[in-house]
Amino acid sequence: MRFIPSSCLKPGMVTAKDLYGYNNELMLSEGQVLSRIEIIRINLLKFQGIFIEDELSADIEVENVIDLKLKNNTVKALKEIFKQTERGEVEYEDISYLKNKVDDIINDLIENKNVAINMIDLKIFDDYTYYHSVNVFILSIIIGISKGMQKQELYKLGMGALLHDIGKVFVPKEVLDKPGKLTDDEFEIIKTHSKKGSDYLRDKWDISNESNLAVLTHHEKVDGTGYPYQLKGEKIPEYGKIISVADVYDALTSDRPYRKSMLPSEAVEYIMGGSGTLFEPSIVEVFVARVMPYPIGTCVKLSNGLIGIVVENYTENCMRPKIKIISKSKNDDTYCDLYHERELLNVTIIEIADL
Repeated sequence: MRFIPSSCLKPGMVTAKDLYGYNNELMLSEGQVLSRIEIIRINLLKFQGIFIEDELSADIEVENVIDLKLKNNTVKALKEIFKQTERGEVEYEDISYLKNKVDDIINDLIENKNVAINMIDLKIFDDYTYYHSVNVFILSIIIGISKGMQKQELYKLGMGALLHDIGKVFVPKEVLDKPGKLTDDEFEIIKTHSKKGSDYLRDKWDISNESNLAVLTHHEKVDGTGYPYQLKGEKIPEYGKIISVADVYDALTSDRPYRKSMLPSEAVEYIMGGSGTLFEPSIVEVFVARVMPYPIGTCVKLSNGLIGIVVENYTENCMRPKIKIISKSKNDDTYCDLYHERELLNVTIIEIADL
């Protein structure tokens, strides 16, 4: 299978994974042949793209990080919590259900502790806040596991990550959803969300102090340029530092009203470039070993002119994957292993290709 941007979908293509709609309903089943109407629906929901199955990628498998149904149920539960928070009437049963989902996902990730983020996430544009929060949670837990955190620590980190943006409920919609550039005054309003979220959780939720501090500090930067308190280095709690990296990565790889998403490779390079200034270097080091800039199924062009599909990544060097070369003149499979083949040391990926 391989990932195809929504703008490149054509009738007759075959879906490689289930696709879920706005209300977590099954919209397209794995193996379904796309029609023109279904492609229109995909674009109306503003999916960045979907995974398809074809001859070029028949032997390529892209594994989900966690069970899709579990993830979508968590998104749905979080959405309900946000809506209830807006109304000022959060139900204990819904909080308990969400906490159980946190526990379930942590257990899944612990069982597969060597997991890497090796696929492009399929999310609905209009539900960005909820998908983003769940993605930040998953990324944060993967970092935490890689750093050797125990289950209790992971739970505290996970609750902070999942609820890191709940303070945006208290930010005016016209500022939060503004399609253009924010004014200085509007940005100051946006910057209040981390403290507002922390204050709300402290007053209304039974949540650990560590989780609350993670919500409060997830926009602090190690060089002191973050907010709300311009904390530096060791003054920033570890959970806040972890969520900061996860938050920025998922935000950069998501379409927003004011900009198009970055490619995973561009977002990883941004995180790497911010190591030691914006982000804690030890966390960046773990992050780049677990989040692949060229996910399996990505079509790429190499500096030697060849085009292919990424089939394997290496945590030792995330920028140099193994690639299945696409050639019209050959029937046999040809591969370029940029990490292991010494004769390819001068070959690099130069761009994402459209096959």
